[in-house]
Amino acid sequence: MKKLIAGIALFGTFALASAQTITFDKTTFDYGSIKPSSDGTRFFTVTNTGDKPLIISNVKPSCGCTTPEFSQDPIMPGKSAKIKVGYNTALTGGFNKMIEVFSNDPANSRSVIYIKGNVDANAPEAKVLTPAEQKEAAKAEKKAAKVAKKAAAK
Repeated sequence: MKKLIAGIALFGTFALASAQTITFDKTTFDYGSIKPSSDGTRFFTVTNTGDKPLIISNVKPSCGCTTPEFSQDPIMPGKSAKIKVGYNTALTGGFNKMIEVFSNDPANSRSVIYIKGNVDANAPEAKVLTPAEQKEAAKAEKKAAKVAKKAAAK
């Protein structure tokens, strides 16, 4: 009987230890200094570093000047998804905005990410990336997501 109870307790411990885990490639995106009415869209990469499907149920900005877009499709273990965040760059001046991300991660059901920057008419023109530079940036982003995944697994 003692072995049966110990076995059930041990199984319960393993059942609780396995779960979905939300990990971000970065928690703050710094726009730097940008011109008014420039592209205010940025992306956060969310990775499920757990072993069960992760579901993002809601993404809530701190104000109406920030518009998030996300998918409620489950993120399978080891896979990633993007949260698209848009900022209204018609508003000049500095900004530091909080975005709440709600998920089924039992340890982090509410995570917070931030965007910050400065909308300034005297900001330098944004450099347009060539296709080769865009490809290199995408590679670097994938590598950063893998590093974050490995770090979260430790």
